[in-house]
Amino acid sequence: MTMKLKSTAALLGLLFAGFAHASPAFVNGLNIAGSTQDMSGDTGLGSRVGFFSDIYYDPNRNEWWGVSDRGPGGGVLAYETRVQRFTLDVNMNTGAISNFQVAESIKFKNGGVAMNGLAPSPASTLGNAFDPEGFAINPLNGRFLVSDEYGPSLYEFDRSGNQIRAFATPANITPRDGTTGTPNYAGDTGNTAGKRTNRGFEGLAVSPDGQYTFAMLQSAMLDEGGGSGVYDRIVKFDNATGTAVAQYAYKMEGSSQGRGTSALVAINDHQFMVIERNNRGVGVDSDLASPNKKVFTIDLAGATDVTNIDLDATGVVFTAVSKNTTPFIDLAANTLSALGNKSPEKWEGLTIGPRLNDGSFLLLAGTDNDYSVSQNGSGTQFDIYYNPTTSARMSCDLGTLSNCFAISSGGATTTTAITDTTGYALIPGVLHAYKASATDLAGYTTPVPEPETYAMLLAGLGLVGFMTRRRKQQEA
Repeated sequence: MTMKLKSTAALLGLLFAGFAHASPAFVNGLNIAGSTQDMSGDTGLGSRVGFFSDIYYDPNRNEWWGVSDRGPGGGVLAYETRVQRFTLDVNMNTGAISNFQVAESIKFKNGGVAMNGLAPSPASTLGNAFDPEGFAINPLNGRFLVSDEYGPSLYEFDRSGNQIRAFATPANITPRDGTTGTPNYAGDTGNTAGKRTNRGFEGLAVSPDGQYTFAMLQSAMLDEGGGSGVYDRIVKFDNATGTAVAQYAYKMEGSSQGRGTSALVAINDHQFMVIERNNRGVGVDSDLASPNKKVFTIDLAGATDVTNIDLDATGVVFTAVSKNTTPFIDLAANTLSALGNKSPEKWEGLTIGPRLNDGSFLLLAGTDNDYSVSQNGSGTQFDIYYNPTTSARMSCDLGTLSNCFAISSGGATTTTAITDTTGYALIPGVLHAYKASATDLAGYTTPVPEPETYAMLLAGLGLVGFMTRRRKQQEA
């Protein structure tokens, strides 16, 4: 059966092969209120939906998923991490989206204990500290694959949110003192090698055959340029063994303005889409000027396995993943009047949605609004409100419109008190719908169906009996 499923996926991929690179068309977008509640039953900030550290469409079950990160506290408030299953109305002719609704909230657990967004303590022990950033579903078994920034880690969960296993993080990526090997998972203090804090596994994709998972660091490691580095690492994991089998280098356009990568989407087993962005745009404490948010297509074929290569060493030679330098999508070029025609800061989710009636595909992109919460140097939390008419922001006491102060266009909270709060609302989550033709997604391969789904499909087509008789004839 496995060979049958692989062949089916390959044949579907061939239908899209050989087309030239094109660009998807923007259809429409949604602003989702920052006050939207999830289905957890928690109270206060604990039930505020975290839009969207990643989004994923499961074609086998026709389900939409959006993963929330470590919570509104920046690692200082307890928050039981979770993923949201949501519903979305899609016009199958135009690709237009509407009517976002949270349908289910599933918390992540390890041995029955909630995996919490609190920073690791002690910092050298990861424990159940969890900052989910990437989400995918293995098409072979329907299980959740979730990447984490603290470790950085990759975990597998069942569909109830129970951790099944942790993949083995490559030693060279672990944040650590390069001399002693002592890790600090909670910050950069003492670390000279490995991933930077809050720059762990951000993008996540699974190959259409379910054999491999690809996790992508947000930016360069401490010992490969740090904040000035331009090469991110993509780690290829074998899903059967839970170990890394290769690493590849992705070159960003630059390293200024907090540039990094935020999403990884599989087109097939070697071609992907990547969101690359700066930290400008509408966010809780961001600079509103010059947002740069792009989707690029890349190909791992022919790239060097850089597992044992220092990417910024003098005279080093390697082949990075090939990258089409013409953006596949310019996310910042398509704005919504409900957001004052400005781009959100954190575009972090991207997925290939259902096939539309004309044979094209819906692409869905989503933002992380940080729960519309920021914090000061002492760890005190504040709600952040935005006025789309004036592009003004203000910081207020949590859950109230009290003690509100203006935020400058550069993102700093000022001493200017705001007394007229008319027109302000919590920063929303944003979804964009794009329509991608077969030309746009040349080479696209659909994920193999789960065995149970495949059996039901065959039963619906009346083929199960035929295949059973055929197998018996072959065995005879």
